[in-house]
Amino acid sequence: MDNYQIGHRARIGVLIPSTNTGVEYDLQQFALDGVTWHPSRFWIELRDWADENKQTGEGLDSVFERFLELMRGELPGAIDRVLSAKITHLMLGMSAETFWGGIDGNVAFEQGIQEQIGTLGLSTGAGATRDALQAFGVKTISVITPYPPVGDANVRRFFGEIGFEVKQVAGLSCPSATAIAETSIRQVMDAVRKVDGDDVDAIVQCGTNLSTVDIFPTLELWLQKPMLPINIATIWHTLRKCGVQDRITGKGRLLEEF
Repeated sequence: MDNYQIGHRARIGVLIPSTNTGVEYDLQQFALDGVTWHPSRFWIELRDWADENKQTGEGLDSVFERFLELMRGELPGAIDRVLSAKITHLMLGMSAETFWGGIDGNVAFEQGIQEQIGTLGLSTGAGATRDALQAFGVKTISVITPYPPVGDANVRRFFGEIGFEVKQVAGLSCPSATAIAETSIRQVMDAVRKVDGDDVDAIVQCGTNLSTVDIFPTLELWLQKPMLPINIATIWHTLRKCGVQDRITGKGRLLEEF
């Protein structure tokens, strides 16, 4: 691609909330020759949603929407900082905002970022999972999320508007931004059991701080259907958009087959 000793195939900027530890853990599973990952954290002021709900009495859904609104204001600075590294692609390591408001909300959100980054390529959680599901040719899905009910509603709306039948959404309603990463494997397994069924073609996991890269590939073999962690879908989308076509084993069918 160029004369860079490292990152000669792709230099990928990754926007990550300051509270998030899941995205970087997942990125560390992908040490590909000529590909470098460059996280840029943006400040999360409203971190403890349950405590804020208790203090203000405004309701968990309202607190979560205020959290997203504050987050939007932090993105431009983080984007500017990572652009200074001469990245070749931008990946979003946050997902709730990419689903918000259905198709129209997603398009407006992505357009706002695209205006800032110009012709640079962009990968988002919503867009990546859409493309991954289309690659598998599935029709019906279920979803697990760490969000409160308002987040689940927006996820359901987005997937429904892009043509998928959403059978079930299991929201874990985590009490804080950091608590998402503290979700146990048992909780994830219970959620998968809740949403799975013979009429479900694939299961999607939203929430980038909820890493399922260690268990979803095994569940995929067990359940005999695509299991799509949002971080893996976004990594896949990013690599392919950068022209990196490596087939990667052990991280799920998406990276092995497409």
